[in-house]
Amino acid sequence: MNKPFFAFGQTLPDIAIPVLNERAVRAAAGLLFLGGIVAFMNAWLIGNFGPTRVFVLAFLIDFCIRLFVNPRYAPSLVIGQWMVRHQQPEWTGAPQKRFAWAIGFVLAGAMAYLVIFKGLVGPLNLLVCALCLTLMFFETAFGICIGCWVYNRFNAEQAKLCPGGACAYEPTEHLRQGWGQAAAVLVVAAAIWGVAPWVAPVSMSAAPVAQATEAANPSSQSKPQDAAEAERCKVPEFAKAMGHEEKWKLHNHCQ
Repeated sequence: MNKPFFAFGQTLPDIAIPVLNERAVRAAAGLLFLGGIVAFMNAWLIGNFGPTRVFVLAFLIDFCIRLFVNPRYAPSLVIGQWMVRHQQPEWTGAPQKRFAWAIGFVLAGAMAYLVIFKGLVGPLNLLVCALCLTLMFFETAFGICIGCWVYNRFNAEQAKLCPGGACAYEPTEHLRQGWGQAAAVLVVAAAIWGVAPWVAPVSMSAAPVAQATEAANPSSQSKPQDAAEAERCKVPEFAKAMGHEEKWKLHNHCQ
């Protein structure tokens, strides 16, 4: 059977709506999350925004193909499908996925405008990037499509074939978690918090490491700045208010 080049989802004889393989979708989300978190950490920790620009461009192209051509040809889904090729497909409704991916496309477009075309660095980039990573993390780690949940809140025709049967499934009593389990989580968290100062002592913080690096590389030390450069590197009030002063200097390549 010939498959159309331009389409969204597969049409199966025993299912009334177009569907996508949820296993491949989750695998693709995991691949994108991996690329996104690597790019984000490069930008956040060392001020290198090159990987972020490359990832944002790749992300935008991938979602353009998903929405406007055919998900079958989106690189992340091609690789994701190959990774899960030996697993039985789990079919999920395509309409809600189209809505969820439209949200991803808008976020990718916003990031492309801010990071690639404008070269802006600030809290807005951080917010948009964190939102993208959160959506992908929930998709790949828990099988929770937040965009699909939003779709159900704003669409009269409710989603069908949700991942894990979440559209209609209600956990039975014996599967619901109680206060004892919540208490166990809190006790472990409190114990980790208590031993953290001994496991990661203050003497091993980043400040001495940064000082040692600067001493070993005299060329990286502060250099006199002209008036224009000093004005460019003037830390804005929002960065000071959120304790982001040193990170702002790093991200804007200011000493």
